[in-house]
Amino acid sequence: MSEEPSLLLDTCAMIFIANDSKIDPQASQDISEAAYDGRLYLSPMSAWEIGIGVAKGRLNLPIAPLDFVERFIERMSAKLSAISPAILIASSNLPGSPHGDPMDRILISTARVLDMVLVTRDEPILRYGRNGHLRTLAC
Repeated sequence: MSEEPSLLLDTCAMIFIANDSKIDPQASQDISEAAYDGRLYLSPMSAWEIGIGVAKGRLNLPIAPLDFVERFIERMSAKLSAISPAILIASSNLPGSPHGDPMDRILISTARVLDMVLVTRDEPILRYGRNGHLRTLAC
């Protein structure tokens, strides 16, 4: 029996979960199991995206962005994924036709380099996964 893969939440998935928004039931179960098993990860880049979203008025939070991220990590027993020069450089040279957004490319690269499944609702990322370049879980 093979070990279950680690899951990497993209920023939107994190926000949906934090706000108790409805997500796919199978994805919810997989995320809960990953959290319980210590296989749930969040990229530090998601913290940056949340901070930028609040600063530009595109995201409203009931608490400060840092508190939001830290509480989410604690509540979900999530871990922060690595961010390394290898991941950042790999994000600039992804195979196929990946998403053009730099943050999404970094999340894609993180999942590929660290052999994780990227949890997302982002259709271009899901399509990239269906094309065989990335393991994804639609939420």
